[in-house]
Amino acid sequence: MTKGRWLMVVRVVVGLLVLAAVVLAVVKNWDAVSADIARVSAGALALSSALALLSLVFTLIGWRALMADLGSPLPLGPASGVLFIGQLGKYLPGSVWTVVVQAEVASALGVPRQRTAVAGLLSVVLSAMAGLGIGLIALPALLSSGGDSSYLLVLLVVPVGLVVLYPRVLNAIITKVLHRFRRPPLEHPLSGRAIAVTMSAFLAAWTCLGLHVFTLVLDLGGSARQSFVPAVFGYALAAAIGMIVVLLPAGIGLREAVLVLLLTGPLSKSAAGAVVLLSRFIITGSDVVAAAVGWLYDRSHHLMAARRASGAQDQSQDQPPAQPPAQP
Repeated sequence: MTKGRWLMVVRVVVGLLVLAAVVLAVVKNWDAVSADIARVSAGALALSSALALLSLVFTLIGWRALMADLGSPLPLGPASGVLFIGQLGKYLPGSVWTVVVQAEVASALGVPRQRTAVAGLLSVVLSAMAGLGIGLIALPALLSSGGDSSYLLVLLVVPVGLVVLYPRVLNAIITKVLHRFRRPPLEHPLSGRAIAVTMSAFLAAWTCLGLHVFTLVLDLGGSARQSFVPAVFGYALAAAIGMIVVLLPAGIGLREAVLVLLLTGPLSKSAAGAVVLLSRFIITGSDVVAAAVGWLYDRSHHLMAARRASGAQDQSQDQPPAQPPAQP
C-alpha cells in the first residue's frame, strides 16, 4: 500500500474514532443535555440559523475576491455553486476534499483547476488565520476554564500570520509550492487589496458565527457580560484550532471540546453541551442549504452546460479546418 493510501486510511480511522467519541459523549449525557435543548426558543434558533447563513455570505465574498484577483471573476450565482457545493467536502476526513470538489465544479465553468485549488487552499489558510486572530481575545478565558497550556502555541500565529499576509511573501510561498509540485506559476499574483478584502470578509464571517453561539447562550440564561467573549471570540478560537487539525473532518470533536470548556462558566456543563450540539447542527444544516441553493441556481440557469458548450465551441474554432482528401 502506498504512502498516500496509508495516510487516507489513517485519516478515515481517526475521523471515525472521533465521530464515535462524540456520539458516545452525546448518548452518555443526553438526559442532561436534552432538557436544555428543549428550553431553546424557536426565535433563538431562527436568529442563530440566520447568522450562520450570513457567515456563508461573507465567506463567499472573500473567496470571490481571491478568485477575481487570480484571474477568474465569477458572478454570485455560479460562485455560490462552486464554493458551497465544495464546502460539503470538509465533512470528509482531510481538508483537501473541499478544494478537490471546488476545483471539479469550477472546471465545468471553464475555470482552470489549479486556479480554483490555489484559491481554495488560500481560503482555508486565511480563514484559519482570521479565526485565530480574533480568537486570541478568548485565550485567557480558555486557560482560566481549564484549558491546557499547550494552547499558548497559537500565539505563534500572530507574527507568522502578519508576515505571510504581506503580498510579496505570500506570492513567493505560492510560487515555491507550485514549483515543488511541478506546476506552472500563477498568471496573476495576489494583490494587497484582494488579501485585505478577503481577510475583512473572513473576520466578518467569524463574528457572525460567534454571534450565532452567543444567541443560543443568552437564550439559555447566560449573562451577556460573562458570555460575550467566550461565545463570540471563543467560537472562532475553537473552530480555527479544529481547522488546523486536518485529520479531523470539519474539526469534529476538538472544536466541541474547546467550546464546552469556554462556555462552562457562563452556563452549566449540560447547557454548554446543548449549545455546542445545536451549533454543530445549525452550521451543518446551513452548509447543506447553501449547497442546495447554489446547485439549484446553476441547474435552473444552465450555467455549467452553457459554459461547457461555449468551451467546446471555442476549442473547435481554434482548430484548423479539415483538409479535403487528396485526389487520386
